[in-house]
Amino acid sequence: MKLRTALTATTLSIFVLGAFAQAETPKIDARQAKQEARIDKGIASGAVTQPEARKLEAQQARVDRVEDRAKADGTVTQQEKAKVTHLQNKSSRDIKRQKHDRQTVAEQAATK
Repeated sequence: MKLRTALTATTLSIFVLGAFAQAETPKIDARQAKQEARIDKGIASGAVTQPEARKLEAQQARVDRVEDRAKADGTVTQQEKAKVTHLQNKSSRDIKRQKHDRQTVAEQAATK
């Protein structure tokens, strides 16, 4: 009976440890959080219109999906990191462009 309990406990611990073996990407996650905060600040200030915000948020969601796929097997390769970084760079440029394009929420409301 003790042997069976020990084997069960060992088997369960292997499954639990396997679940925690997910690849960690703290730099990517931190950058995603910063970029999402930049979008939120742009919305709050009126520098980013709702259509622009939807596009930027969809772009962030795409980066998240690519990151999730990269982490799915438990290892994030250099090639996968490079792809995520490339998408984040593009997203960052787009956020800057939308925040500084002189198009504002007030201006958009006036044209309707």
